[in-house]
Amino acid sequence: MDANGVRAITALSDPTRRAIFELLPQGPRSVADLAAATRITSSAASQHLRVLREAHLVRMRRDGNRHLYSLDPRGLNDARDYLDKYWPSALAAHAAALREAAEADPAQPTRR
Repeated sequence: MDANGVRAITALSDPTRRAIFELLPQGPRSVADLAAATRITSSAASQHLRVLREAHLVRMRRDGNRHLYSLDPRGLNDARDYLDKYWPSALAAHAAALREAAEADPAQPTRR
């Protein structure tokens, strides 16, 4: 669904949330670990994790009194589905820009 894809992309637009997200492929991490790794408070990390969870980019599970976060593939799939709709037109626009550049300056080599 488009709304979920946009929500995932929007969630990752924040540098701190993106940094948290990028730590998770290494395996599940606690809020305290993520806060320390990104140099923010646990409270701030929890707020960022809530946004990532709502965007279906991370999952949370309890381990005793700790909350462990890991990647949730649903959000990335939603973001990819959203962006895939625009991929053909983006490629066509890129090809047109290359043609225009070649026509404007035939001596200038173009990359393919």
